[in-house]
Amino acid sequence: MALPERLANVVNDFRAAPPELRTELLLEQAERLPALPPELAGDRDRFERVEECQTPFFLATEVDADGTVHLHFDCPPQAPTTRGFAGVLHAGLDGASAEEVLAVPADFHHDMGLAEVISPLRMRGMDGVLFRLKRQVAARVAAGGADGGVAGRE
Repeated sequence: MALPERLANVVNDFRAAPPELRTELLLEQAERLPALPPELAGDRDRFERVEECQTPFFLATEVDADGTVHLHFDCPPQAPTTRGFAGVLHAGLDGASAEEVLAVPADFHHDMGLAEVISPLRMRGMDGVLFRLKRQVAARVAAGGADGGVAGRE
């Protein structure tokens, strides 16, 4: 399955940009990452920590009754590249179907050319974010989950 259209557009923007502009694009995505909704802000128990990230990075997913996925990321502003990747995921996958999210290749972000501008350690953190995000969505779907709840620590 191809990437969801919005995610494919983001990937193509990065791929088309020269390496020296990719970091800037990542920082722009960091700035676009929406704040947590009030009901989730400060409630780390509803989030899963992504241990692969050097930075304290937390994520939670919701799956609506119709299978629509909503993503929530809690990442400090002092970690702009990690926050930028969260922004990429949010821009490309928030509002996608669970099926679309689960079909995203684990290495899609390697096609963005980020390995040329960020460290392998950061790339590994990005791998962890996507893995955990997909695991949460799969768990919600398997549980018949479309109950609107937030999946964090399972």
